[in-house]
Amino acid sequence: MSSHAGFVIAAYGVSFIALAGLIGWVFIDQRLQNRALRQLESRGVRRRSEGKGAQP
Repeated sequence: MSSHAGFVIAAYGVSFIALAGLIGWVFIDQRLQNRALRQLESRGVRRRSEGKGAQP
C-alpha cells in the first residue's frame, strides 16, 4: 500500500457516512411528510392538484 492509503480510505469512509446520512434523512422525511399528508386528508383538507387543472 502506498503512503496515502490511510487518507484515501478515510476519505471514502467519510463520504460513505455522509451519503448514508443524507439518504437516511430523505427516507425519514418522506415518512414524516406522508404521515402529515394522511392527517390533513383525514381532516378533509384536499390537495390542490386534485382539481380540473390550473386556471389561466
